[in-house]
Amino acid sequence: MAERPAISFFERWLTLWVFLCIVAGIELGQWLPVPFEALGRMEVASVNLPVGLLIWVMIIPMLLRIDFGAMGQVRQHWRGIGVTLAINWLVKPFSMALLGWFFLRHVFAPHLPPEQVDSYIAGLILLAAAPCTAMVFVWSRLTQGDPYFTLSQVALNDAIMIVAFAPIVALLLGLSAIVVPWDTLFTSVLLYIVIPVAIAQAWRAMLLKGGEARMRATLGRIQPYSTAALLATIVLLFAFQGR
Repeated sequence: MAERPAISFFERWLTLWVFLCIVAGIELGQWLPVPFEALGRMEVASVNLPVGLLIWVMIIPMLLRIDFGAMGQVRQHWRGIGVTLAINWLVKPFSMALLGWFFLRHVFAPHLPPEQVDSYIAGLILLAAAPCTAMVFVWSRLTQGDPYFTLSQVALNDAIMIVAFAPIVALLLGLSAIVVPWDTLFTSVLLYIVIPVAIAQAWRAMLLKGGEARMRATLGRIQPYSTAALLATIVLLFAFQGR
């Protein structure tokens, strides 16, 4: 049996760092509301640009690992990938919308501001319809998963997400009687999926011209920036809601 990869001190306590960033974000939002309100207003079609930039820094190192040529290996892993696709696109978005409707419109409705319920449900639908590429790579590495299976399923899911995310979200928002913000929806797809995938694939092609060693060295150098961007995103999102 292959030896499990060592988990660094930082990775081992990642849950603690996330919790501390949540607390820090809330406190900063209360103590320094003016600068964070200014950052919160930096939007295009209700999509926050500072958050978008941090998400690029967070996910592009992960997207660099994706080889869309790996989709040719799908047939070798068809059972596992079939389960993944069914859960991601046929179960998860619709079950999350159902749970949001049940809990937010009924169970917890008396405890929530009525004008914010639609926003909460929309947030759940948006999260449910977007498989997290970065976390697939993180958990696969920590659990010593099959790298070829991981690569093939991520490549296929990302290709599907480019075309399926907006229609599924629009359908579920419509079924939930929430007005579909088409400009926000398409801006989100462009900003969070299409552009970072394109940047990562162009960068990947350039790095591979120097060989696999150059690719591995680059990934090793930029990985800390990805984790730092994750924590900074958490701080920023909670600071926006500090009050």
